[in-house]
Amino acid sequence: MAQLRYRQDLPPKGGYPGISWQRNLPKRGYSGMTLFVAATGIITGGFVVLIRHIRRQRQWERERFQARLDLLPLMQAELDRRILRGMKLFEEEEAQIMKDVPGWKVGESVYHADRWIPPVPEQLKSPEGAKKFSL
Repeated sequence: MAQLRYRQDLPPKGGYPGISWQRNLPKRGYSGMTLFVAATGIITGGFVVLIRHIRRQRQWERERFQARLDLLPLMQAELDRRILRGMKLFEEEEAQIMKDVPGWKVGESVYHADRWIPPVPEQLKSPEGAKKFSL
C-alpha cells in the first residue's frame, strides 16, 4: 500500500459541459384560453337550445289548456245528458216501486234547496237501469 500514490479525481481541463435543466416539452393540445372559449360557447349553445325547448313546451301546454277550455262546454253538455238519462231511468223505476205508496212524489228532491244539486251516482243507477246506463 505504501507504494500506491493517492490520486485525486479532478474535472477535465476547461470544466464539465453545462447541464440543460430547463423543460423542453413539445407543445401538445390547445391553449387554456382556447379550451375556455370553446367550453363557454358549447355551454351557451346548450342553454339556448334548452330555453327554446322550454318555450316550445310551454306553448304546447298553453295550446292543450286552451283546447281543454274550448271543449269544456261540450263535455259538460254530454255529462248533463248522461245525468238526465240516468235520472229518467231512476224516476221510472222509482215510480214503478213506489206506485202503491200514497202521497209519494216521484223525482222530488230530498234536498230542500233553492238551487239544483247534481244527483249522487247511487241515484243514477238502478238494477234494470244499470244495464242501460253507465257513467
